[in-house]
This record gives sequence, C-alpha cells and structure tokens, in this order.
Amino acid sequence: MENEETNKKSNAVDDRSEKRETEKQRDEKISEYGQTVLNADEPGKKIHLLSIIGEIEGHECSPQNMKTTKYEHVLPQLAQIEDDKTIGGLLVLLNTVGGDVESGLAIAEMIASLSKPTVSLVLGGGHSIGVPLAVSTDYSFIVPTGTMIVHPVRMSGMVIGAPQTYEYFRRIQDRITGFVASHSNVKKERIEEMMLKEGELTKDLGTILVGEDAVKEGFIDEVGGIYKAMEKIRKMMDEREK
Repeated sequence: MENEETNKKSNAVDDRSEKRETEKQRDEKISEYGQTVLNADEPGKKIHLLSIIGEIEGHECSPQNMKTTKYEHVLPQLAQIEDDKTIGGLLVLLNTVGGDVESGLAIAEMIASLSKPTVSLVLGGGHSIGVPLAVSTDYSFIVPTGTMIVHPVRMSGMVIGAPQTYEYFRRIQDRITGFVASHSNVKKERIEEMMLKEGELTKDLGTILVGEDAVKEGFIDEVGGIYKAMEKIRKMMDEREK
C-alpha cells in the first residue's frame, strides 16, 4: 500500500516535470522562431501557428537591429508540419515589409503545396513579397486596418546596365505575378497595372490596399481577425477529417 502511494506521488512529480518542460519548449519556440502549436492536447486537431514578421531574410544576414523571418528556419518547419500526423492545419500570421524575393517565393510555394488546410491573416502589413505569402494559403483574411503594397521588383546593389539584366528582372516579376494570380482572384494584367501605378506611393510605383480594398480587388478572401481565422481553419480541418 505504501509502495503504491509512493508510486503515485512519483508519477505526479514526473507529470508536473514533463508539463513544465513542454511549456518551456513552447515558450522558447515562440521567442526564437515566432511559432507555437494551438490545441496541443488534441492529436490530429493541432494547429501550427507560424508568424512571418519584419523582413524576409534571404541568403545574406540582415542587420541585428532588424526584425526578420529567416527562411532557413521556416522551410524545415513547413516540411515537418506536412509530415506530422498530429498537426491538422496551419495558421499564418503576417506583418511583413517584404524582403528577399527568392526566399519569400520559396516559403509561399511550400505553404501552397501543403496537403493540410491553411489560413493566413494579414495584420499590419503584407507588403511586397508578403503579397504572395498572404495568398499562398487555402483561405485568407485581413484586418480592417491591414495594408498590402503591390509594387515592381526593386533593384538594389550593383546593377549591370545590359538588356539581359532587365530581362532577368522581368522574369522575376512574372514569377511573382503568376503565383499571385494563380492563388487569388486577381488577373495577372490587373496585378501588373497596380504594380506600375504612379502617384500613390511617394517616390515609388505601386498601389497600397487597405483592408476591404484587398478583398474587393480579389487578393484576400475576407476581412476579419484572429477569431474568424481560427474559426475558419477549425471548420476546414473538420471537413477534411470527414
């Protein structure tokens, strides 16, 4: 009887220790990568939360004082989400100024190729290469004050003044507009028109869309916040399970 009581106490201590370790790992994941798992106690119904913030960092490191999303962290995590049978869906929170085109498109393509339900929510901004990221999910939301900036690919650093250079940038831009058009309700020609619009952005070409404007143009499916986004992905997960 005494041994049984001792075992119960030992098991209780082990459970508390395991719970603290799980919470510690969760907190570290949030602080280090901006990611966590929701509905963690419901296998098969877990929702992986991925936040894409600041600048999308590519092959070169951004300054240490900048908030960045590192694609080398995100890509393996997306592969793990696809492989993990206990995770039922992905919720992406976006507040990004854009960044490296190749890295942003790589993340967007990975999200679009997931077999599990995916939902995005634009908070603050989904600018530049953030636009393909916002539309890469199965369903998308934007808060009323959220913004999206559509503009041409910018050139930075040393540029060789040759026709091949401009052809190269045109092809990059075609990849972006093609991806956005195929994952939203906006035609490629309309995207290009908004990219080259004059007078709306100071010292730049492009178009800024705020909340409902992004929905009217067909980039985003619906205006809404975290409640609607969570409700939608749970519904999509339930439908997939059936």
